[in-house]
This record gives sequence, structure tokens and C-alpha cells, in this order.
Amino acid sequence: MSSLRWKAMAIAVTLLLLCFSREVESSLSLSDKIQELPSQPQVGFQQYSGYVAIDEKQQRALFYYFAEAETDPATKPLVLWLNGGPGCSSLGVGAFSENGPFRPSGELLVRNEYSWNREANMLYLETPVGVGFSYSTDSSSYVAVNDKIAARDNLVFLQKWLLKFPQYKNRDLFITGESYAGHYVPQLAELMLQFNKKEKLFNLKGIALGNPLLEFATDLNSRAEFFWSHGLISDSTYKMFTSFCNYSRYVSEYYRGSVSPICSRVMSQVGRETSRFVDKYDVTLDVCISSVLSQSNVLNPQQVTETIDVCVEDETESYLNRRDVQKALHARLVGVNRWSACSNILDYELLDLEIPTISIVGKLIKAGIPVLVYSGDQDSVIPLTGSRTLVHGLAEELGLNTTVPYRVWFEGKQVGGWTQVYGNTLSFATIRGASHEAPFSQPERSLVLFRAFLGGRPLPQAF
Repeated sequence: MSSLRWKAMAIAVTLLLLCFSREVESSLSLSDKIQELPSQPQVGFQQYSGYVAIDEKQQRALFYYFAEAETDPATKPLVLWLNGGPGCSSLGVGAFSENGPFRPSGELLVRNEYSWNREANMLYLETPVGVGFSYSTDSSSYVAVNDKIAARDNLVFLQKWLLKFPQYKNRDLFITGESYAGHYVPQLAELMLQFNKKEKLFNLKGIALGNPLLEFATDLNSRAEFFWSHGLISDSTYKMFTSFCNYSRYVSEYYRGSVSPICSRVMSQVGRETSRFVDKYDVTLDVCISSVLSQSNVLNPQQVTETIDVCVEDETESYLNRRDVQKALHARLVGVNRWSACSNILDYELLDLEIPTISIVGKLIKAGIPVLVYSGDQDSVIPLTGSRTLVHGLAEELGLNTTVPYRVWFEGKQVGGWTQVYGNTLSFATIRGASHEAPFSQPERSLVLFRAFLGGRPLPQAF
């Protein structure tokens, strides 16, 4: 046999073995494939959910839900979504209340026509261990969890998840999230860049942060002006609020167990005036009242449109605690009796809230990673004014010139919000009429923002 024929056979065998190994690797995800979620409408895309072991010795595992893109998943990017808290579920909050393909409505699931899997393959991660269906058989794993542990675990999760789904190894990857994900996302992205120096694995193309906690004092102290400007507190309370005790001081004292009398008095007055019947995460949105919920279930349309279901969190918790739903999701409860949107067993190091992550965002920009910070403009918990101040300050620090002056952007024929861009890597945008969880209260505008972010395009300038 000639040497050329030997070479041809060797190449053919190598290709065959490569294909076989990829089939074996891909089969790791088959056990996680969701056949159908109870009461879901028919869809044409694939769904997966299950566990990735983070630490075999302590039997620590993180739970994920993955919805492939509605069309052409092989050509669409991979997007990891993280909710905040710290300790709240990306499955129950992100996927089922905000930008996933379905939302609960009574006993049913209905389609979210503004789901982000119209534009990307969406991966939702319940993190850290102790959140949602993520668990450890050693309860000590829930104690003294901090940002470093969470970032490390999230990195290990992604490494191992890509072994289950090797077709996504070289795919464009974006990380998105909101609230305390202002800590999770930048810290994970930084670890990914460090990992890539040893082994090129993550094709990170950008991060997007919604109403994020980036710098404790700036973010929290912007609440006073927001409350006052929206009529939630009086002139005299605003004066006390800004003169004698601000939010960052109060929270620091609270976590350290030594709240001063003057801070207690000021915060009690703020609490009375803002009222417990106003949702601080969206000061214009009604709160959930169970008697209203029982009536709205009868009239609810079979898809998410303009109506906002303010009781969706209650419905999600009810849905995810159904045995048939947990079976379909390949999920189990370990050490808890019920799934909950935010963990009641996780002991997170809350002093980590005071560690700024805006500097890490700066490092990512220097490394060429595009960053979008966006704000629902009706959120009083992390108001847009604090985020805008931090982004502008970072742009000045990095010497980035304004490339898109502050202007409106459009969704359809309506103003979707405002935006400003610095250089070609740092953007700020607001979403008009949106809450702390922007895709929940303004799903269509959030999808327009998301689409522009993935494509690296400016937000629409006119209708």
C-alpha cells in the first residue's frame, strides 16, 4: 500500500475518532434534555436543565436551565444570565419572571413573546450553592459564602457545562445579569480572562449589567434624591436623610449590628413616608394582592403582552414546587422542603456588598471587553442616577471620549429610554418605565436593548 493511501486512511480514522468523541461528549447533555414542561405551549426549540457538580467531595452542585435560541441556535451566541440577591434564583426570577421563554399564569405556562432566546441561546444559573435547586450535602457549604467563592464556583460551572455542550466551546459568549450580579458578573469575567491566559476556552464578547450594585456608597446614597424627586418623602425628611444619616451608613451599621439612634430615627421616618404598600423596586407599579390574583387568573391572556402580572413571583414559586415540574426539570430539593425565589439557608458575607466592583469593570474595558450598564428608571433600590454617575466617572478615569452624546432611543414609535456611549466599549442606557427587573416590567424595550447589545449596534435613534 502506498504512503499516500496510508496517510489518507490515517486522516479518515482520525476524523472518525474525532466525530465519535464529540458524539460521546455531546451525549452528556442528553440526560438533561427536557421533553416538555408541564402545561407549556408547544415550541420548536430545545430545553435542558440539570446539575453540574462543582465539588465531588462535598457533593456541591449548581442547577441550570438552558433554552436554546428559537431559530438557528447554531449561529446564535451563548448568553449566561445571573440574578442577584445575593441569593436569588436566576431560574425563578430571570427565566420565569423576566426574559425566559415562559411565564407562569395560574396553572399554566404562557409564552413570553419578548423572550431573549429569540436572539440568543440563554443559560440561567442558580448560584451560589444553596440558591433554588442548587445544593450541597454538607450544610457548612452554605456558611460564610462570599464573592470569591461564588466567582470560583461559577467559573468551574462554565468549564464543566461546556463539556456537556461542546458545540458551544468556541461560540461568542456574553454574560448578563442584574442587581447583585453587578458583583457576580465582573468578577466571573475577570476570572475567565485570567483562565484564558492558560487555556483559551471562553470567547467572551461582552457583559451587560442591569441596575447593578457597582459601588456601595454611590448606588445606595442615590436613593434619597430618587425618593424625594418622585414624591415618596417630604422635604424635611429629605433634609434629614442627606444631613444626618445616608443609606450606606445605615446599612453598614446594620450589618455590623450597631445602628446609631439617629440613623434609626431617620430610617423609620423614611419607611413611614415611602409606605410598605409601594414596591421599592418599581415605585409606579402596583403590589401583589392575592384576592386580585385569583380574579386575574381567569382573564389572563395566553401570552405576555402589555399587562404586567404583579403576582408572577407567587405563581412561579407555586409552579416550581410542583412535583411534576421538578421531575421534568431533573431537579430535586436537598436540605429544604420548598423551592424559594431567594434562599433562606444561604449565609452570605454581606460585607462584600461594600467592596466596589466598578474598578473590575474598568479592567475589563481595558482588556477590550464591551460593557453595557442599563437602568430601569423606576427603580429606587439602585437608581439610575447612581449608575450613571459611576459610568461617567469611569469613562473619565479611562480617558474615554463620548462617542454618542446623551440622547433618546426608540422602541417602535415610543421613546424606549436614554443612552450615552463612551469610546467603543462602555455604554449606559435607561429603559423608560422599567423596574429594578427591567425585562419583567418593560419586556419589549428590554429586548430591543438586548438585541442592540449583542449586535454591537447603537440603540435605535428614531421610529
